[in-house]
Amino acid sequence: MTERSTRRGFASRPGDAESWIKAPEAHARRADEASAFTARLTIDVTPALRGRIKVAAFRRGVTVADMLRDLLAREFPADPGEPS
Repeated sequence: MTERSTRRGFASRPGDAESWIKAPEAHARRADEASAFTARLTIDVTPALRGRIKVAAFRRGVTVADMLRDLLAREFPADPGEPS
């Protein structure tokens, strides 16, 4: 029993990354090419706050990620002298 099974398991990923990761369509509001690249940000929030955030995004008809990106962009605007 030293051979690995060639059967794919329930949670196994396909060998080809493109088949399991789909790039989202670019939003029209992203004018410059630099904003098309993103980085993941992880924060810890209480379950109650997470729920309020999800409800607010649903009511606005946007995703949580888009809503939080807009909020962060408003709170931390780009400095005109700072490189992108």
